[in-house]
Amino acid sequence: MKLNELKPKEGSVKRPKRVGRGPGSGHGKTACRGHKGQKARSGGGTSPGFEGGQMPLQRRLPKRGFKNYPFMKEYAIVNLEQLDKQLDKLDKIDTTEVITPEMLLDMGIIKKLLSGVKILGNGELSRPIKIKANAFSKSAVEKIEKAGGKVEYIGQGQ
Repeated sequence: MKLNELKPKEGSVKRPKRVGRGPGSGHGKTACRGHKGQKARSGGGTSPGFEGGQMPLQRRLPKRGFKNYPFMKEYAIVNLEQLDKQLDKLDKIDTTEVITPEMLLDMGIIKKLLSGVKILGNGELSRPIKIKANAFSKSAVEKIEKAGGKVEYIGQGQ
């Protein structure tokens, strides 16, 4: 079998409806658009949310809350179980070495640094580690210290 011999299964592909090609086709004259009106015109139709000139729902409802985009912090999240699995794979990292966000990026645990790294406490640690991050959950700090490791905040700290 060659690429030029490939064909779709019989009956799986329909020919497109050719509209506006004369009366013999059955789709001539108005080309299945009906007579006059907005939908019959070229470029006709409405955008989603258009209610025929009535004030749209999204404009009738009051605004609520706010978006904190300029000051919002979005952290790259790392769970302790992810960290432990990765450290088991890489036995070359010893307990004296400090794990930084850049190392996590190199190891492939996180894809982007965003506003920083936050360590969450899902899972357990099998070895003591020293880790630097922008934020930690309380459970993560407890588990790291229970395993004999140390926590160091980057930036403002808690």
